[in-house]
Amino acid sequence: MSAPRAVVIGSGVGGLTAAVALRQSGWQVTVLERAASLEPVGAGIGLAPNAQRALDVIGLGDDIRDLAAWQGDGGMFGPGGRRLSRTNSAAAAERFGGPLVMVHRATLIDRLAARLPADAVRTDSPASLADPGVAGGRPARVTTDGQEIEADLVIGAEGINSAVRRLLFPGHPGPSYSGLTTWRVVVPAPDLPFEPHETWGPGALWGTQPLKDGRIYAYAAAVAPAGARAADNEQAELLRRFGSWHDPIPAIITAAEPGLVLRHDVHHLIEPLPAFHRGRTVLLGDAAHAMAPTLGQGGNQAIEDGIVLAHHAMPDGDLAAGLAAYSAERLPRTTAVVRKSARIARLVSLTGTPAVAVRDTLMSTVSRLAPGLVLRTFDGIADWQPPQRTYAAGAQDAAEGQSAQRQGRPL
Repeated sequence: MSAPRAVVIGSGVGGLTAAVALRQSGWQVTVLERAASLEPVGAGIGLAPNAQRALDVIGLGDDIRDLAAWQGDGGMFGPGGRRLSRTNSAAAAERFGGPLVMVHRATLIDRLAARLPADAVRTDSPASLADPGVAGGRPARVTTDGQEIEADLVIGAEGINSAVRRLLFPGHPGPSYSGLTTWRVVVPAPDLPFEPHETWGPGALWGTQPLKDGRIYAYAAAVAPAGARAADNEQAELLRRFGSWHDPIPAIITAAEPGLVLRHDVHHLIEPLPAFHRGRTVLLGDAAHAMAPTLGQGGNQAIEDGIVLAHHAMPDGDLAAGLAAYSAERLPRTTAVVRKSARIARLVSLTGTPAVAVRDTLMSTVSRLAPGLVLRTFDGIADWQPPQRTYAAGAQDAAEGQSAQRQGRPL
């Protein structure tokens, strides 16, 4: 008897994680990606312990930790360089079972795709959902390249503007603008001393994080009208907004190639969906629960989604029950993370001088008198544990045991 077929629409980190986990549990998997290649946008991604544990389930955690920069001690600053708070990486690792690590998104995509057969991923293949199917009944149908594919399971993982989501839930209002626009850039490290940091100003934020290869991943956010763009180029816009902020921010902006500065408005699904599935079709990642990047959990939650989906949607199990269990497990968790991210985005968005002063004083006081309160922001998020493994026992068990022994800590 042939293995059941799963079709993943979209090859982001969530879609590829789901594809790898489903294949390891016995599904035949096809990933359809509209772009001409799997080369993702030039940006970094921070993987918290929750996402690393999810990657451990598919035997990828050690590879990523070896390739990533482990976040060291850093802090939060004001635009002039006044320290508002300190971050203690050892305390965070002890509380949540491991460190935050930073990796280039292309590295993560490459390692996930390498776990799939070469013919499992089809690039330059825009796809649309023709029929979500009926669990226990007719198959789902996907159209791509002028042909139709029947599938036992379809995963909509095509991001915040998901056409699959709109077809499954046409009455849902969809994503709304958060009020923030963001920039991302990867540049060579400046010849200046610096530590990992975030800097908060009136209605704006800047972050600087090192990558293992010696480059810097920097990100920024600012209050702006939806759809606004620089009249000249986004590097010049960054200089106008952040060029007077403390070192090494001006040097990082100057080092950026104007055409490689990424800018995106932040939209989020502040109103949750009624479910993450319908029929034989399921949503994950930004298609299901797009969130502001203020907790750094968007990609992390997508990775969790892929592992939990494969756990519940076993190839020889009751698909209807499995997808219902997936929705029941993921919807409340991701809704809580979306809302917490939105609350922090509102703090970033403060522009009035009195409100900004109160915000900064509060952060400084809490960091000095009760540093553990800052870490509690991630309680219930970074300490997440994955469900039962979805792959066969064997070599990966030994690899995980060696990892735990080498790292001297649980993940």
